[in-house]
Amino acid sequence: MPLDYYAVLGVTRNATDEEIKKAYRKRVFESHPDRNPDDKEAEAKIRELNAAYEVIGDPEARRSYERLQFGPDDVAEKAPDPAIILEAMEHKLHDEGQKELFAQLVKDIPRIKRELAVVRERTVEKQGYDSFKEPLVFDRAAEVMDELVTPEMEARRKRLLDVALQMMASQGVIRKGDERGVADVRTRFETTFHRGRLSGFRNALELFYVRR
Repeated sequence: MPLDYYAVLGVTRNATDEEIKKAYRKRVFESHPDRNPDDKEAEAKIRELNAAYEVIGDPEARRSYERLQFGPDDVAEKAPDPAIILEAMEHKLHDEGQKELFAQLVKDIPRIKRELAVVRERTVEKQGYDSFKEPLVFDRAAEVMDELVTPEMEARRKRLLDVALQMMASQGVIRKGDERGVADVRTRFETTFHRGRLSGFRNALELFYVRR
């Protein structure tokens, strides 16, 4: 089961920032190796506490963690092995990217109609008649993505990816000190999030598409 940072610190999900801070300090004090010389796991407990507080002790990281750990249904994923944990996280990141870009684009209906016109022209030129061809829609999405993504969206994406990587490390998907493994998983997550954005573009256009 994915590591629950709230359980690590002994607080509920409704805990305030101050309650989380107090719980962290108390747990660190109680688990410190100097106070537990015979506990071989004391240092590991401290690392676990630090990892938990680094995420839920920061308001922005905490919000990202909530979305990635519990999702919209408030149910934590059960993942019996690293491959399933990784796959579940990729699914969540794809969904986040898709919803984000869709929400951004539907605020600008004229832009959607312009993009539909471009895609329609390319489709007719390629096959001789109008239809909603996903490959052509995705190609257009990739061309204009930089125009659609705001600095705030990029900052949010980075926070989500950082928290996702921390969660992968805490669950053993990424081994400690494995820089190549971290880089590979980050690249994988970045690709997944980008594909989610492409899907968000497609969904927005499809919502307004009418075949001619």
